[in-house]
Amino acid sequence: MPTGKTTKRGVRPASRGSYNIREVAHAAKVSVATVSRTLQMPDVVAPLTRSRVQAAIDRLGYTPNAQARMLRTARTHIVVALVPDIANPFFAEVIRGIEQVAHQNRYSVLLGDTQNSRIRETAYADLLATKQADGLITLLPHIPKVCVSGTLPIVNACEYVKDKSITSVYVDNIAAAKEAVDYLITLGHREIAFITGPMESPISIDRDRGYEQALQAAGIKRDRKLTSSGDFSVESGIRAIETLLAQNRRFSAVFCSNDEMAIGALQALKSKGLKVPEQVSIIGFDDIRFARHMDPPLTTVAQPKDELGREAMNLLIEILRGDNVPARKRILPTQLVIRGSTARCANKPSR
Repeated sequence: MPTGKTTKRGVRPASRGSYNIREVAHAAKVSVATVSRTLQMPDVVAPLTRSRVQAAIDRLGYTPNAQARMLRTARTHIVVALVPDIANPFFAEVIRGIEQVAHQNRYSVLLGDTQNSRIRETAYADLLATKQADGLITLLPHIPKVCVSGTLPIVNACEYVKDKSITSVYVDNIAAAKEAVDYLITLGHREIAFITGPMESPISIDRDRGYEQALQAAGIKRDRKLTSSGDFSVESGIRAIETLLAQNRRFSAVFCSNDEMAIGALQALKSKGLKVPEQVSIIGFDDIRFARHMDPPLTTVAQPKDELGREAMNLLIEILRGDNVPARKRILPTQLVIRGSTARCANKPSR
């Protein structure tokens, strides 16, 4: 530990360059990652924070170690994949696609399960910002704050962001949702309930738009009382159906923004003695592995999950190779998979 004289203004160094980055972080009252970002990418650090870090560097006489700096510029062959909830089986299949292409190109994948926490998200994203990982694939509806400079190798998958400088790969959620609801309408359903995902998510907003467009095209006035909010979990699908039934809402079909909520809806309907699809038809979204094994098997919109992961990793590799490719928005096709949970509308809706 270097020796120095303590003053009211802080620690005065015994010799210039004798302090390390942790001591600079302590003096500036920030994290080591923030000091590293200030040195390497000052444009992504808030001006006030940047000033505090620079003041600590000047006061302590800190000089970055040349060897450490060289190591930070070398390739790690590690990429970080951020998911909001690894318990959701949809993300597991996307990650598999990412890992397959990564392995073929001699990259390792570090999985970051953010659990919808911005603190955890930032901790993982810091690995990219501080050169401990080469690239980042985010399956979130936004880009981590520490990566918003537009200069880092990032690909957004499944969700999508407005930032034109970010390469994204996803599906057309409006068209896919409209196709699903159109199918219910062709079966004679007109009172179609809808369980949304969290409406801060762009894909939830677009699936809501697709639902509404299908109703409008068929001349059906939307009944907002038939829309119930969910959070993509099985439990929220159960709660949504229980709420609709408790309020005596009339519906003969249910469109759900993902399969987990559709599975919850199916369970809730059966627990209330309602037959699927004889009394109520159900359509989900994603085509997770469990969908085909439900009783009855779930009609759903199939997303190309493995391909979404593969394409995201391929796009990231192009960026990492320095091919100077412009940011792109790539849309992959979906498919409506018809199974046993949908049928022609009976004479009377469920309630």
